[in-house]
This record gives sequence, structure tokens and C-alpha cells, in this order.
Amino acid sequence: MIMGLGAFGGGEGVAAWLLEQDAKVTITDLRDESALAQPLGRLDTDRCRLVLGRHDEADFAQADLIIVNPAVPRPWQNPFLQVAREAGVPLSSEIRLLIERVDRTRCIGITGTNGKSTTAAMTSHLLCEASIDARLGGNIGGSLLRELDSINEDTWLVLELSSAQLYWLDQSPSWSPAIAGITNIAANHLDWHGDENHYRHCKGVVHRYQLENECCIRGETCPNYSGSLRLPGTHNLLNAAMAVSLAQSVDPTIDGSTLSSFRGLPHRLCPLGDTYPPRFFDDSKSTTPEATLLAVASFPEPARIHLIAGGYDKGVSLAPISALSDTLAGLYTIGDTGEMIARDAGDAAESCGTLDRAVRRAIERMNEGDVLLLSPGCASWDQFADFRERGIAFASLVSSF
Repeated sequence: MIMGLGAFGGGEGVAAWLLEQDAKVTITDLRDESALAQPLGRLDTDRCRLVLGRHDEADFAQADLIIVNPAVPRPWQNPFLQVAREAGVPLSSEIRLLIERVDRTRCIGITGTNGKSTTAAMTSHLLCEASIDARLGGNIGGSLLRELDSINEDTWLVLELSSAQLYWLDQSPSWSPAIAGITNIAANHLDWHGDENHYRHCKGVVHRYQLENECCIRGETCPNYSGSLRLPGTHNLLNAAMAVSLAQSVDPTIDGSTLSSFRGLPHRLCPLGDTYPPRFFDDSKSTTPEATLLAVASFPEPARIHLIAGGYDKGVSLAPISALSDTLAGLYTIGDTGEMIARDAGDAAESCGTLDRAVRRAIERMNEGDVLLLSPGCASWDQFADFRERGIAFASLVSSF
């Protein structure tokens, strides 16, 4: 049984893999069928039993195995999982199913509060550029379970590991990768863990069970990265430095300069197009004002930035975005919050309503050397299904310029 199908591919991946093993699969999720339409649409649901919009205690008591989505908070307190424990039903997770089937000495595990996704993707990029068979997985989305048939003794797995995934890797038998990386650690996800000590304990699992002569690389110990990157921001130079150190733990001859061709992760301050330096940046993953401020600060000259911001109203103050307007080349607002942001910004902002109008207006005003940045600082649900759909729409709009 799968507890929590989720929307980022892990639950969907493990469900598809279990069906390939001819398992009898029950999917139970507190969200209803309409909320899970996309992942369900990619599964053979005729072969699954669906219990949606609720959980049933009887399912947890009668299952042979329960795969728990890492998004389920404080699983040690969850009443349904307690029913399973009392009935002697084993609990596992997608990441445990994977690591039980691969060679840990060829695994690189990367965690941290910030930067772990980009660092993992950079590490995988460096290995692939060196003609090393590398697969990127873990918290970054999807599942590597369905690639097991093509993973062999020459394959390296680069796994981004969240604190929740590491909690499950701390269960007996405990597991750490042979090569570990910790970008940085600061208090986070306390709603899931309960307190900071538990969060930090879980982060430490990435190296706690390593054997002698295996390595853990910490971001603050890495030599500075001096190569060129398409990605802006000093934080990406730190990510690059750590990725080089991790990749060179596999092969010391790996050339860190190949990161110049790394295009970034989709929707995370990702440069678009083939021009260098890039003119357009997709930061649709930015759903808080703090993320927008970080994106703007990644560029050396805010006065050359045309920013598109706004979206679904989560009820948080967007004043920090409005306050940026006097420092930017232009601020163009969209969505439910667009008028409010523009009103608070005064004459320095334009309320455009829709993304296509904002893109068109910004490009009309761009000068040579300017950049157009989509970093909404808001969720996307007023006009798009999710941040990914919003980012794809932005990429399509700027593709002809």
C-alpha cells in the first residue's frame, strides 16, 4: 500500500514500479481524485485500488507493506501508521526501496537546508560530462526504481536527500552513502520534525553510518569555484564548488570548468535560450517574497532587471516585492495580487494582469544588457495549475525573442 501519492513523482514512480512487479497496489491519499488527476492519469489505475480523500484504518492493519510518502509529517506519531505498527505491518519509503537494491559504495548523497537540488544536479552534470554513467534522483523528483534494470556496476547514483527521506534511511537497517555532501544546515521544516534537534539529527544520517575511509564533504570546506557559470548569484558559486569536490571524489581528474554548460534546474533561476549572457530567467519556483528578493539579489545590477511578479494570494505581505520597484528597470505584475503589488509600488510598476501581457510589455522596454526575470513571489494557482506550468508558459513566450 502507498500512503500519499504526492505530486512530485516519487509516489507515482513507486506505484508504477510495484505494478511492474505484479504487486497488488492500494493507493491511499487524503486528497481527492480531482487534486491527484495528473499523477493518476499517468498510472494504470485499473490495476490499483484507490482510497482517496481519506484513510481507512483497516487498510493499514491488513497491508503486507506500506510505502510512506516522505511528505507525511512526524510519521512516528501518525495514528494510521501506529495501527500498522501494532499489526506488525512493515513500513518503508520509496528511497528505502531504491537503496536496498543498489551498491551504496557508488552512491553520492547530498543534503542541506539550501542548495542541495542545484548541487546534486551540478554533480550529476560533471560526472556525465566526464563520460561517467550517472543517474540523478531522490528528492529532486521522480523515482529511479524504474531504471534499476539499466543501473549496473559502473553506474553512479547522485541522490538529493531531504531531511524526511533521511529519517526513513535512519530506520533499521540504517544507511548512509559512501560519498556524502552537506551544503549547509539551518533550522527548517520544524512542522515536520517537531524541533530543530530532530531536524539536525536526520540531516546527520547522510554520513552517520559511513564506513572508515568514506567521505563527507561540507560546503564551507570546499575550495572556491573560479570557473564561469550561466547561473547568477554567489550562492550558485558555492553550489558549484561543492559539486566539483563531490565529483572529484569519484574521479580526481574531473574538470570543474564543464559546469559552464550547466543550464540549471527548471524553474529555479534557470536561464533560457542560447544567448550568453542569458537575457531571460525562469524562477517560477519562487512562491514567497523572500525567494523573489533572493533572485533579484543574485544579479550584480538590479537596475537592469525587468521583474514579473504576482499570482495567487496566500495572504502574506508582498510589500517587500513592491519595495523593489525603485531599484529595478521595471516591475510588471500579474495575477490576483498584481494590482495590490503595483498599487503599493506606485508609478514604478505596471499592472499587466496576465503573463503574456507582462512579457510583451517588458520586452518592449528592455535595453541591451537588461534581463527579464520571472520570479513571482506568489503561488500560481490563480492562473496556472502549478509553478511548472507557469514556468513552461514563460519559456514559450520568450522563445521567439
